[in-house]
Amino acid sequence: MKKRQVVLRRSDDNISRNCTNSSFAVRTVRYMECQRNHAANVGGYAVDGCREFMPCGEEGTSGALTCAACGCHRNFHRREVEVEADVACAGGGGGSSPCSDYT
Repeated sequence: MKKRQVVLRRSDDNISRNCTNSSFAVRTVRYMECQRNHAANVGGYAVDGCREFMPCGEEGTSGALTCAACGCHRNFHRREVEVEADVACAGGGGGSSPCSDYT
């Protein structure tokens, strides 16, 4: 299964110019077990037991959205997002840095 990583950068304009403030958030998205109800048309509840999404094709193709194990669309799989955030701040000199709220 391929993992996706997205790096987001945000800077705050309210900080003085002598302070470099940027926060980075790394998001890892994984698609876990399939939650599709295969017995919904008869009023029951049955899942297929697929434990993790595995794409059929390469990234950017329509096969990338179909699971190779169960044949369901990626949206039927439980989405799990891990977020790691780092805040980097460097003050410009002097007593207290205006970035002290961000560290």
